[in-house]
Amino acid sequence: MGENIAGATTRKVTIKAFRFNAETDYLPSYKSYTMEVGKDELILDLMNRIKWEHDGSFSYRRSCRHGICGACAIKVNGKATLACKQNAIELLDLFDNEITLEPSSTKRAIKDMIIDKSDFWDKHAAVKPYVVSDVDPRPESESKQSIAEFNNFLDSDLCIQCGACHYSCPALEANSDFLGPAAFAAAYRFTVDPRDEAGKERLQTTFDAGAGVWDCVKCYECAEACPKEINPIEKIGKLHNMQFEQGIAKSNVATRHAEGFLRGMKKSGYLDEADIVTYSEGYLGMYKHLTTAFKMMKAGKIHWQDGVPFIDSMPKIKNLSEVQKLIEIAQTNKL
Repeated sequence: MGENIAGATTRKVTIKAFRFNAETDYLPSYKSYTMEVGKDELILDLMNRIKWEHDGSFSYRRSCRHGICGACAIKVNGKATLACKQNAIELLDLFDNEITLEPSSTKRAIKDMIIDKSDFWDKHAAVKPYVVSDVDPRPESESKQSIAEFNNFLDSDLCIQCGACHYSCPALEANSDFLGPAAFAAAYRFTVDPRDEAGKERLQTTFDAGAGVWDCVKCYECAEACPKEINPIEKIGKLHNMQFEQGIAKSNVATRHAEGFLRGMKKSGYLDEADIVTYSEGYLGMYKHLTTAFKMMKAGKIHWQDGVPFIDSMPKIKNLSEVQKLIEIAQTNKL
């Protein structure tokens, strides 16, 4: 430990940083920088110090320093971080004084922390993130909005397009067609806007197989990553419901899988994994999951008779009729 001029304690640490220049480098590398870190310094301060005190070629994006522009989003030890908002000592404590600075997506790196965000912006644009309305060019009054209509945005209008959720999403990492949580949050925000007239078009875009919300794996990584606590997974769930309500959702494996959860709860009160598969994909489709099924049998999660026609092997919970009544009261949408 040491002390700076103001008398505040500091900590001598080594920071590793991802280094790569797409114009000159074949592979990325990691370089270490040793420095005294004060208790009030942010991750952005550490990046500034690497550039100013160690290597002037170190590159990154930054702008407002107030957590509202989203330019400085990076990952620290794999954790999505807004560099101008995150205290450095907190992360050093969390990761036992070892932190590594990386771009939000290493495979999209252009130079050090700077990435090519074109995929993010293309997918954001695909959902028409603006109000579509045939407005009188010379309106006599403003468009009024009630408090309830405003609250229905659920903070989705606070998104700063930093890409933290987008580049933390494992579904998008595995499927390049997937629109991603930021695009879905934007789609929700403008679809529920009472002035907008393109809601059905957005709901269709966010329903499409491969790209839409039904390919979300519900891992909640987007909610963990968001620096503005917008919770994109909540908006994804809302889009699911809106697709049912407005007749956009069609019967397919994804929607039947969602219905399969409710079907099992109504029948027994328990999650019936075998029944979900057969209901979603049919008895022929279930054969491609036999390897997984054998592993689940071995672990006691399912039994050999589960999913077999005419054999009801699932136990029933106590007071099942009460659960069924609650489902009947709460369920508003069916395929």
